[in-house]
Amino acid sequence: MISITQLAAEKVQEISKSEGLDGQGLRLRVIGGGCAGFQYDLYFEEAPTDLDERFESNGVQLYIDPLSYQYLEGTQIDYVETTHGSGFKFGNPNVSGTCGCGSSFKV
Repeated sequence: MISITQLAAEKVQEISKSEGLDGQGLRLRVIGGGCAGFQYDLYFEEAPTDLDERFESNGVQLYIDPLSYQYLEGTQIDYVETTHGSGFKFGNPNVSGTCGCGSSFKV
């Protein structure tokens, strides 16, 4: 299962409302890239495909393709605000290491 915290869900809903994307789900996938090998990709999408894993967490619909799901199972998405910036943070129990800047990971 993949989940999203209440704070992250509120941020997603705020963004979707301001961008006119109400009713769309959130696509989460893993793509190749970064110095550690993989990166997260997160964007709004109107509907899932027939092959997607689908979850609802704190009012947000999450869509994950089967290939990405194998790397994301058990992940929790949070939203953090620090003095260095703000953004979504992925608590992924499958990660074995990250790059120095934290923008990519390896399993």
